[in-house]
Amino acid sequence: MKERIIVIGGNAAGMSAASAAKRIKKDSEVIVLEKDRFISYASCSLPYYLSDDIRDIEQLIALRPEAAERERGLKVLTGKEVYEIDVSKSEIHFRSKETKQDETLKFDTLVLATGASPLVPDLPGIEAEGIFTLRTLQDGLEIKKFINENKPSQAVIIGGGYIGIEISESFVKKGMKVTVVEKMDRILGNMDLEIVEVVEDVIKKHGVILLKNMTVVGFDKKNGKVFRVVTDREEIPCDLVILAIGVKPNSLLAEKAGIMLGVSRAISVDEHTKTNFDNIYAAGDCAESLHLVTGKKAYIPLGTTANRQGRIAGENAAGKKSTFKGVLGTAMTKVFELEVARTGISSLEAEREKIDFLKVTVKGSSRSKAYPLGKPITVTYIVEKVSGMLLGAQMVGEEGVALRIDTVASCIHNKMTVHDVASIDLGYAPPFATVWDPILIAANEAIRRL
Repeated sequence: MKERIIVIGGNAAGMSAASAAKRIKKDSEVIVLEKDRFISYASCSLPYYLSDDIRDIEQLIALRPEAAERERGLKVLTGKEVYEIDVSKSEIHFRSKETKQDETLKFDTLVLATGASPLVPDLPGIEAEGIFTLRTLQDGLEIKKFINENKPSQAVIIGGGYIGIEISESFVKKGMKVTVVEKMDRILGNMDLEIVEVVEDVIKKHGVILLKNMTVVGFDKKNGKVFRVVTDREEIPCDLVILAIGVKPNSLLAEKAGIMLGVSRAISVDEHTKTNFDNIYAAGDCAESLHLVTGKKAYIPLGTTANRQGRIAGENAAGKKSTFKGVLGTAMTKVFELEVARTGISSLEAEREKIDFLKVTVKGSSRSKAYPLGKPITVTYIVEKVSGMLLGAQMVGEEGVALRIDTVASCIHNKMTVHDVASIDLGYAPPFATVWDPILIAANEAIRRL
């Protein structure tokens, strides 16, 4: 009999794992089970689908099940929800959503790529029509359908992280009055205020009402539909609510099977993405990673991490000994005309880790002054005082931010000091950069301050 590799979960990590395993072990049987009807889609693009920047949902789907079977030799079973892993027998038990029939499959190697689920608070009125989360393709379809049928005019977004802020822009484009409610003193999570304040000014300029340090305590409904969000300070009228307060790893299936959990109840894995069982691996939004700055395990669910970690899990499920080195939490987003990006740790995270650090913020330009249309860029560096090592960076500006953060991420990944960064031979031409790039200006200012 062929060796059988089973992957639970058919999105970024799962399909990366399955494809890598089949590439390496061509004579194996690789089976992917996905509880929903879609696989391999761009969930990060869903806010742009809501705004009609992306009009066709097909543009978000990278791979259909039939194409995965035809082009990659994978067996993809959609609408199949795994409810038990029997580690002692090396088998999984799953149920077909369509037929309601229970089935069993044996495996030689198993990869868990079960992803994450949106956090939904247990609050009065949470079941009202018009309250959504945005995580899956199906979520996007349902929100779009609700908007088209009900023509909401007032939207409340609960949570000011990346997704919440991206959706706020989408709804402004749709002509809605938008309110963002954030329980922290800032949007964008742990990013530093020097960056956050620039973003907050821009979203307010576009008409978004931002309410910080505020907690949602319930929802009022009329005829089954939401019409008001109740907070600890005021009541906000609305006819559409998006919950964007974060996600939790889908790790209950693993926990019930005796698979160890780690940070934030994500599945605990080693540098080879292996769990505490030799023939079971985990990757993506259900698994933890090693943070390359702190040296500690972390839960940072990002699409880039899911794809890379999934590939490593698939290679190792097929017999290799590949290593997933870790993450920096590098992320970027678009907020109206702004590009916002970060990598490594912020000052809040450095304080939490009790690191003796220096914070430097500088302003530069995306292009030479001699060339028209250059835009200001704000750069913040977090630097370890004793060693001068660059630990984190954040940037905001109207252009040139998204690609610059990748350069800085490479520096942090390779444990460079600000002296090292200041000596990098970066390219220069007036239409693209200044002779002293903002990356170098920030490094030189850190050296001066040190």
